[in-house]
Amino acid sequence: MKVIERYIFRRALMLFCAALAWTLAIVWTTQILTRINLVTDSGQSALSFFEIAALILPSVLPIVMPFAAVIAIAQTLTVMNNDSELVVISAAGGSKMTIIRPVMLLAVIASIVSFAIDNGVDPYARQRGRELVAAARADLLSLVIQEGTFRKIEDGLFIQIGERLADGRLGGIFVADSRTEGTDLVYYAKYGTVVEKGDENVLVMQDGEIHRKLPGNDISVIRFLSYAFDLSVFTASNGTPKLYPKDRTLPYLFNPDPHDPEFKKSPQSFRAELHRRFTEWVYPIVFALISLAVIGNARSHREGRINPLVTAVTIALVARWAGYFAANQVQSSANLWPVVYLIPLGFSAVSIWFIATNRTMELPVTLADRLISGLRLIGDRMMFMRFWRRDASEGAT
Repeated sequence: MKVIERYIFRRALMLFCAALAWTLAIVWTTQILTRINLVTDSGQSALSFFEIAALILPSVLPIVMPFAAVIAIAQTLTVMNNDSELVVISAAGGSKMTIIRPVMLLAVIASIVSFAIDNGVDPYARQRGRELVAAARADLLSLVIQEGTFRKIEDGLFIQIGERLADGRLGGIFVADSRTEGTDLVYYAKYGTVVEKGDENVLVMQDGEIHRKLPGNDISVIRFLSYAFDLSVFTASNGTPKLYPKDRTLPYLFNPDPHDPEFKKSPQSFRAELHRRFTEWVYPIVFALISLAVIGNARSHREGRINPLVTAVTIALVARWAGYFAANQVQSSANLWPVVYLIPLGFSAVSIWFIATNRTMELPVTLADRLISGLRLIGDRMMFMRFWRRDASEGAT
């Protein structure tokens, strides 16, 4: 690799790491916040929460890496163009491959890492995460039946136990159930006992009342000496996690177990996941080609066009959205599987054509002009409002 190629590769790599760190931090934070209820609702330790948070990383990385690549490459080439470095390379007799080689090397490395994580690390991380969540839910009954606590079990279902008596019974039981739309149920009992019936747990409440609120604000009160409340919603049968196609390894997707409940329910989802695994890893390469087609050539600073970084990211978003849409459609329409491969191939072919013919890939001129005009209009209005407020304040004084 030539000195200038190492220079371009080093700059792009540094920006790639920075962009990956920031985008990964944002996406990872939004994902782990949805798992915070594992600690608050099931009483798991902070260590379990951080373990689950770490297990999310392998599923986030393949999604984030292509966008980090397009941001890094487009920004590197944009800065080099603004500093006239692309012009100097061309004037010094450097071929276009001087720019293409280091960029594509970075993209290929990102694609290989993405493939390894998506097919070698992520399935095992997902399975471990499912096991932790299943174990937490399986142990939820012992955490729910705690004295002096008011706990939310699920949306619309709450339970409170006043105390544990010396004979093992529970005292001061309160259950609020509004899971059925239009009907609110409130159970209150002086005493209760948890009884195991096979794999099920039943809360037998004694000497209590049921307050039932019906539509129209009518309330009925039923007194009972003994009432059984099903606790199966609090527990998992045996703590065994349910595994979906995304949780399976690549060899399993090639030859799934015919007795797998999820495979029986939706065999096409396994095939769709297999096609997704074979296409998702190529998007860093596709996005690198898009970046080269957008800003691979030296261009004048006076051109009234959208920033090349915005153009590259916009086209990359369109390509990625189309890929997601096609992969989701394959789950219901098996005949659409070639589209999953045609989308990255099509965007790559178009980008290669722009690069080979020394053309610049841009958003439509009309769209660019409208965006620029809109931004100018907003700026003019903000400037007018600023002067108007200043004049109004001076007139008031």
